[in-house]
Amino acid sequence: MSKPVRVRFAPSPTGPLHIGGVRTALFNYLFAKKHGGVFYLRIEDTDQNRFVAGAEQYIFEALDWLGIAPSETVGKNEKFGPYRQSERKKLYKQYADALIESGNAYYAFDTNEALDFHRKDHEEKGKTFIYNHHNREKLDNSLTISTDETQRRIASGEHYVIRFKTPVDETLHLHDIIRGDIKFETNLLDDKVLFKSDGMPTYHLANIVDDHLMETSHVIRGEEWLPSMPLHVLLYRALGWEAPEFAHLPLILKPVGNGKLSKRDGDKLGFPVFPLEFKTDEGVSSGYREKGYFPEAVVNFLALLGWNDGTDKELFSLEELIDAFDLNRVHKAGAKFDPEKNKWFNHQYLIKADDEKLAKDFL
Repeated sequence: MSKPVRVRFAPSPTGPLHIGGVRTALFNYLFAKKHGGVFYLRIEDTDQNRFVAGAEQYIFEALDWLGIAPSETVGKNEKFGPYRQSERKKLYKQYADALIESGNAYYAFDTNEALDFHRKDHEEKGKTFIYNHHNREKLDNSLTISTDETQRRIASGEHYVIRFKTPVDETLHLHDIIRGDIKFETNLLDDKVLFKSDGMPTYHLANIVDDHLMETSHVIRGEEWLPSMPLHVLLYRALGWEAPEFAHLPLILKPVGNGKLSKRDGDKLGFPVFPLEFKTDEGVSSGYREKGYFPEAVVNFLALLGWNDGTDKELFSLEELIDAFDLNRVHKAGAKFDPEKNKWFNHQYLIKADDEKLAKDFL
């Protein structure tokens, strides 16, 4: 590989860590260890409205229990700290300003009411409203008013956002380690908000800035972020930075029916979708630790959801997983979550556990 491997898991503390997030963390951990690299944890807490008390500590505790703790994170080897995005707020604004200076972004003053009007107007005509090159020159932004007027409105305290100015008439030929070559047309993309009226960056800007400054070599994340890949690559280009390599993991699917695994599936069929128990005012969400599962069994089971080593082998120690792991063997298609198979893995670890381990884990 051309540069040292540095990968990250970057969850938001908006609730207990879902088992799908655990698998993302695991695959990043395995990849880093396989290549002698660094696995770090960054807390993406820019959306303060969705912050849930106790969720951040839950993430640390869950990864510790599973045996896949990061080498760098909040309060631990903070080489590129701080590792909470809320503590990096001033940093993001300077890059948003740099994008405006270079002509790759602009101020937008459109109110929510005005945007709702445009959406409804388009719907009535059987169209979808997209804020991009089709209409940006007709909307309330710094592309349609003078520089003096723009600065006057900002100085007066008027609410604004900063939007990315998506290039026009360009075909992006991108590569994903798992999905291969992918083509995107920029004319179909919208001008995403990079900086919000509350003075906080959106996921897109904060993510790119942090991945660059923290020297991330590979971005290994869920399939749901694949549509964001063209914007992120364009942002890297606009800022004059080299983009990392990307790998988008397949979804973990419901045991029965179609769609992504959710907490509701676990509640309905009687199995946890969280590694640890999580308590809120609304109630208690069950976890694998409290249900008597071995962390090694959970890791073994999750590793084989969407990946295999090309053999029929099923039982792997963590060291064996590290040795065998290869992103090129991750499947494109989603993997069904089988709670009975999960129980089988736990039973195998129970059979070979000695009394000392049983006492340590469960007494």
